[in-house]
Amino acid sequence: MSHGDERDYRSEPGPRTEDPYSTIGGTRQTRTRLPGDDNDGYGRRPVRNTRSLAMVVGVVVLLIAAIALANLGGGEGKGSGAGGGKDSATAGTGPTAATGTKPVQGKNGTIAAGFAHDEQGAQSAAANYAVALGSAEMFDKAQRDAILDAIIAPASVERFRTTLDTAYSPGFFANLGLKDDGTAPVGFTFISRTTPVGTKVVKVADGRTTVDVWCTGLIGLAGEGSTKPVTDGWFTITTELEWVEGDWKIVTHSQKDGPAPVDGDSRASSAEEIAGAVNGFGGFTYAR
Repeated sequence: MSHGDERDYRSEPGPRTEDPYSTIGGTRQTRTRLPGDDNDGYGRRPVRNTRSLAMVVGVVVLLIAAIALANLGGGEGKGSGAGGGKDSATAGTGPTAATGTKPVQGKNGTIAAGFAHDEQGAQSAAANYAVALGSAEMFDKAQRDAILDAIIAPASVERFRTTLDTAYSPGFFANLGLKDDGTAPVGFTFISRTTPVGTKVVKVADGRTTVDVWCTGLIGLAGEGSTKPVTDGWFTITTELEWVEGDWKIVTHSQKDGPAPVDGDSRASSAEEIAGAVNGFGGFTYAR
């Protein structure tokens, strides 16, 4: 990006805050959580029984640890305290309603691509990338590599790939009730889905834009007699993006729990209903 372009798009109004996190997409798995700390990388809320809670905690630790390692490598991430960025004390809060501007012009495989080179485009990219990183496709090596190639900055791809290949291990899969290759046992449906609720720009500095994506997500095995039932959760993903080869790409990615609303005590659906809903309802292309 030229200095001129950077001044143009960075001059647009938008909220700013300091970047408080240090992990990646989190795979509390998520869906789409890359490992980071001991919460579910993708923010799923643990189920209300001891066995499920233990499973969730184990998954979160593995995923968050991987994310933390990814952020440590390469020195590509800029510290949130670095100068040049605006913060919430100097910028107003943006509306949460969608603007109506077309988010993208195309796709890179199944992932939206061609985002606008401005803050709105960065937020749209961050939301769609959060969905990809929290998806069930991340549990398949070939599909995971394709996702990383599509959304990670070229200089950061190998670091992400190495970290996640280590995180998505047979032991991690076992904690989720999956087989050693990451597939679901016969008769069960594995669910990992992340849904963005809102986005905001928290920093613009050194040619990079940092975006927070507030998400809710699902993860677990749906099926009769599942010991790893599908649970939900709330989490915030922080993504540092760089304009590379005509589009926004991820440089660093981290996650933390919440904000989470009060549990509405809704009746839990059967495993069959959950599996049917996830398989029957498609996802969206998200836009700020």
